[in-house]
Amino acid sequence: MLVSDDLLLYYQRCDRRAFLDVFGDSGDRDPLDDFLLKLRQDSRRHRQEVLDQYDYHRPDWSGDDWYGATQATLELMEQGVESIYRGVLSASWLPGVHLISKPDLLVRHPGSSRFGDWMYVPHDIRFGKRPKLDYQIVGAFHGLVLSLLQEAWPATTNLVLRGRKPHAVDFLKRVPEMQRLLYECIVSLRRSQTPELFLSRQKCNLCHWYSACHQVAESQRHLSLIPGVTPSRYEQLQGMGITSLAALAHAPRSQLKMAFGAEAGNQLAQQAIASYEQQPLLRDGAMAHLLQSPGNGWLGVPQTAIEIHFDIEAEPDLDLDFLLGALVIDHRHQSQTYYGFMAKTPDEEEEIWLQFLGLMESYPEALIFHFCDYEVKTIQRLARLYKTPRHRYQALVDRCVDIHWWVTHSTVLPVESYALKPIARWLGFQWRNPQANGAQCICWYNEWLDDRDPNCLASILEYNEDDCRATYELKTWLTRFLKPYYFGAIGQSLAVN
Repeated sequence: MLVSDDLLLYYQRCDRRAFLDVFGDSGDRDPLDDFLLKLRQDSRRHRQEVLDQYDYHRPDWSGDDWYGATQATLELMEQGVESIYRGVLSASWLPGVHLISKPDLLVRHPGSSRFGDWMYVPHDIRFGKRPKLDYQIVGAFHGLVLSLLQEAWPATTNLVLRGRKPHAVDFLKRVPEMQRLLYECIVSLRRSQTPELFLSRQKCNLCHWYSACHQVAESQRHLSLIPGVTPSRYEQLQGMGITSLAALAHAPRSQLKMAFGAEAGNQLAQQAIASYEQQPLLRDGAMAHLLQSPGNGWLGVPQTAIEIHFDIEAEPDLDLDFLLGALVIDHRHQSQTYYGFMAKTPDEEEEIWLQFLGLMESYPEALIFHFCDYEVKTIQRLARLYKTPRHRYQALVDRCVDIHWWVTHSTVLPVESYALKPIARWLGFQWRNPQANGAQCICWYNEWLDDRDPNCLASILEYNEDDCRATYELKTWLTRFLKPYYFGAIGQSLAVN
């Protein structure tokens, strides 16, 4: 059995992924999307910037010949060269287990090893900005394999991070953790059974097995598809004998409250019922929000003549909001007009901000609907950055209505996630490009900056317009769903008073 540093890295994140990487059908893997390709390109660029600081040697090897690659690396180490790029280290560990380590750099340091009065220290170049635990565990793995070859432990592995000083892995702390995880990984791979899945959208979205695992989860109506079921709660539910959506939906609410606390147990019970019955519910406690929330005025007024739906596309690495999109719904004339203010260069951000501000001020009575709080924060950021008078931008902020807040505080929906796409698709809305998303827009924008392909801007504008229209569809549905409860609550309040 071969256990590599990459395999150990992914085992820490998901034992199922590690198993499928070894035994799964490669035809079931998702193809690389543009965002992953961009991440890899950015990572390679960062790696090259680091490598430019070294006068390194590169061992002569190719393909999957890890034994030949190890011998070529050892020859350079025996010569005592200053640094080695793309070295390969392999060694036996347990019976039938070979470890393969591929640190980005091996750097010569003073010390005592089988080579003489020098030894090598691994350097792992990571595109991340933080020394994540899984990076540190892999760093300890590099140290283990290197120690088996040079017959001396290096003092550390240096994690070379983006925009930070190198982080020295604490071997006293991380080596025991690494050895435990390595043993568990080997045991998992020696079993003939694929590890149970648990879909976590935040962790799984970039995995090439995501579609295959999601298909299995859907066929099982797996509990990990239910919002609020975290890995720890999933283990608790299994311990309680609740292993299916039906069982969770029919579980006594008192049992769930006792296990998870009153609020979390109540929310989990409602979510399970909504998902099992495929019906939306009024969230417990929503009546208080309908009556008391400062921003509830949009529910109580008749349909306004004009309403606006606002969405942004941004490039975080450039600290740039490059598209401010607005869908103006004119109920008087039964018209819908989309405005996409696009910064074709980063220097045009101020220009599109002023254009957007002018459009909003031309409809001073219109409410501005958006999904999540990023839009309001962006209005405030751009106003500060470009010295907009407070009375101008505050007038916009005061008209903003966060539809995501109202959805998550007043409803329980039969969806896997309370992001815009799952909710809008549940309502029947479809994006014209099903593969488009915010990450893809970042790729398109960077491609535009590099190649000036107008199709990139057209694709971004189309996606942003669809986001605005999806927000409008959701707001329309939410109004119909909540208004009877709102006016019922108002009536009860008046009767009591």
